[in-house]
Amino acid sequence: MPNKRMSQRTKMVLPVKILIDKVTHLAHTLDITAIGARLGALRTQLKPGTIISLQRGSTKADFRVQWSRQLGPNELQAGIESLQPHKNFWSVGLLDEFEAKEDQQILLDVRSHHSKSVM
Repeated sequence: MPNKRMSQRTKMVLPVKILIDKVTHLAHTLDITAIGARLGALRTQLKPGTIISLQRGSTKADFRVQWSRQLGPNELQAGIESLQPHKNFWSVGLLDEFEAKEDQQILLDVRSHHSKSVM
């Protein structure tokens, strides 16, 4: 099955507060990317397409629920995507998607130039 993932996941558990309909819920990430996350420890159902607000420390941002899965009677997971993908919401050392692509292109250019000069 082809991988639809647009960015590399980093396993990281970070506590977050989720604001849904003016009610705050506690959860945590299971893994994160520069543009989203997989949330765990959810106790409330999240429907795909729903816009939620996440708070990590004093930083807040809006995310769209991409998918939701029931794991047990009181345990749900959800995949979320940032509506503000250029912002470093997680405050950890993840490369921005655009920076990662630029870095890959620079590496390819250097390798190409090096292999030409070796010949």
